[in-house]
Amino acid sequence: MSKPIPPRPGQGALRDRLSEILRVDQAGELAAVHIYRGQAAVMRASPGRARIADQLTEMEGHEQVHLDRFNALLTEHKVRPTLMSPVWRAAAFALGAGTALLGDKAAHACTEAVENVIEKHYAGQIDELKDRDPVLAAELTQFRDDELSHRDLAVEEGAHEAPAYPLLTAVIQAGCRAAIKISEKI
Repeated sequence: MSKPIPPRPGQGALRDRLSEILRVDQAGELAAVHIYRGQAAVMRASPGRARIADQLTEMEGHEQVHLDRFNALLTEHKVRPTLMSPVWRAAAFALGAGTALLGDKAAHACTEAVENVIEKHYAGQIDELKDRDPVLAAELTQFRDDELSHRDLAVEEGAHEAPAYPLLTAVIQAGCRAAIKISEKI
């Protein structure tokens, strides 16, 4: 019996790319939910921070809507989630709780840092998909707009006043970019 003919270069490439997009976006929304949960948990336990905890819980709700949609898309397209999900869940909660423990401004700096990376990430995907899958591109556009509103609120709430703001945001953004690359493949 002869060996099967290997696929032509590019055959299945679009399917593989869609799998990467859905897998990484689902992972990102999973992480966002847990960042906000960690932040809200700390803020709820801190006197006088109920307003901020409520904001964080509301943003978590937006992220949960995104996560639910990506979970449905993974099922629809028979794409497995990243194997890193348990790690990202724990790391995201720790990042959220840790930045909230540093104070309101640091929690907002975390949100701004994450949302800046995600906005660029979604923008690239939207550009890539706009002609090939305009329905998905439109959904990503709505999700990106939600992320931008979270970022804008974080800036209004004083993200730039966080202690060690440049270092804090640089570390968070580097971690986000690394998680994106890992989640696309693993």
